[in-house]
Amino acid sequence: MRGIALLGSTGSIGTTALRVLDRQRDRFRVAALTAFANGRLLEEQVSRFDPSFVGLVQNGGVGHARWRTGVRCLVEAATRDDVDIVLNAVVGAAGLDATLAALEAGKRVALANKETLVMAGDLAYAAAKRGGGEIVPVDSEHSAILQCIVGRRRDQVRRVILTASGGPFRDWPADRLARATVADALHHPTWQMGRKITVDSATLANKALEVIEAHYLFDLPYDRIDVVVHPQSVIHSFVEFVDGSVLAQMSAPTMELPVLYALTHPERVSDDGVRPFDPVACSPLTFEPVRYEQFPALRLGTQAGRSGGAAPAVFNAANEQAVALFLEGRITFNDIASAIDSALDALGDTASGSREALLAVDAEARRHVRRLFSC
Repeated sequence: MRGIALLGSTGSIGTTALRVLDRQRDRFRVAALTAFANGRLLEEQVSRFDPSFVGLVQNGGVGHARWRTGVRCLVEAATRDDVDIVLNAVVGAAGLDATLAALEAGKRVALANKETLVMAGDLAYAAAKRGGGEIVPVDSEHSAILQCIVGRRRDQVRRVILTASGGPFRDWPADRLARATVADALHHPTWQMGRKITVDSATLANKALEVIEAHYLFDLPYDRIDVVVHPQSVIHSFVEFVDGSVLAQMSAPTMELPVLYALTHPERVSDDGVRPFDPVACSPLTFEPVRYEQFPALRLGTQAGRSGGAAPAVFNAANEQAVALFLEGRITFNDIASAIDSALDALGDTASGSREALLAVDAEARRHVRRLFSC
């Protein structure tokens, strides 16, 4: 029985993970659960899984005396002795400290919080080296790459190709994009996700985050990481090898499979949660080039990754703040990319190298976006 700490248990990935863990009770025990503010749902999860540790970041009046409260509960959960695997499904930069602490403590981090590597990939791998921890990706695209290359030498990989659904605006003309509403952006054609990541999928900022994440996870230069639009979301990534052979990982668009694989990698275990694959039902499979002019966030994020230093953290923070303002109805859809561009121009060259420096530039990038729109 391996102990699991699930950070962000009430979100989209968290609830998906609990469905997987419910089917795998003979292999895993839920040792710790944390949520951001949804105390009601957390109560239900605690009743079902009986964890030893419960944390609520923002206590809105729902909770119990034995629950830990405040952001520090994430680190406490991630470093417990009865925890072997930390599934970090926290949204945004808030997940950074828990990831670093878990890696320092020698844990496996099943990482759905891509912002950790985007902000501080070098710090994360340094922490893993010091403490003996390991990072296994939960994102479907990176899980697909891992499944294709496991057991193979990295020098056999020529490049990887991440697939993108294209989001709800894949075929919208530029003039229509300028009028896109929050409801439009949240209407994803193939995936059921949280609000922030759904907007990121609509802008393709999410794919930029994944490009940076792939750079760190697989130690690949950016010119060996490509993106292609695949509207059906059945092929999750391609890996091209040095002899020209290409492997792809395919499945129905569900996060249950990559969650389970992150917990069991490199092994596979029997699970009946994902429906049998039907190649006829999912046909045809099509591919399109990215429309970079209409979706500049992907280009901006990739450039930030290439620049290195604080630029990826600035990209991430500016995007998070701009998406929050968009969801509040205070800026337009196209303003998101404009905010990112402005923040990178102002702060992309800021010195970095420590957790404190990255958190400082993160905060300044958020302030920059708020000032830009007088918010």
